[in-house]
Amino acid sequence: QVQLVESGGGLVQPGGSLRLSCVASGRIANIKRMGWYRQAPGKERELVAMIGSGGITNYEDSVKGRFTISRDNAENTVYLQMNSLKREDTAVYYCYAPVIAGTDWIMYDFWGQGTQVTVSS
Repeated sequence: QVQLVESGGGLVQPGGSLRLSCVASGRIANIKRMGWYRQAPGKERELVAMIGSGGITNYEDSVKGRFTISRDNAENTVYLQMNSLKREDTAVYYCYAPVIAGTDWIMYDFWGQGTQVTVSS
C-alpha cells in the first residue's frame, strides 16, 4: 500500500508565503514524477506544478515566478514553496504521484488527502 501525506497548508495574508510538503511511503519501486494540483470551490482541479525524477519542472502560468517545486528523491518527498500568495491561490492543494508499486511493478496514480491553503487578510 502506498500513501501520500501532505502537510504545510494554512491561513496566510496576501503577499505571504507557505511551504507544502508531501511524503510518499509504502512499497515503492519507483516514482518518476511528483506534483501538486489544486481545486478551488466551484472549479475543476488544475495542475499547479510537476517535477520529474531528473529535476525537470513545469508550472501553471499563474504561479510561474512565485511558486517553486522541488523534491528529495531519496526521501520520496516533494515540496512546493509558495511566495507572493494571492487570494486567487486559495484552494485545496493535492499531492500527486504516479508510482510503480513494489508489490507488482505496475504503475498506479496516487493522491494525497489534500491540504487547505487560504489567502486572506
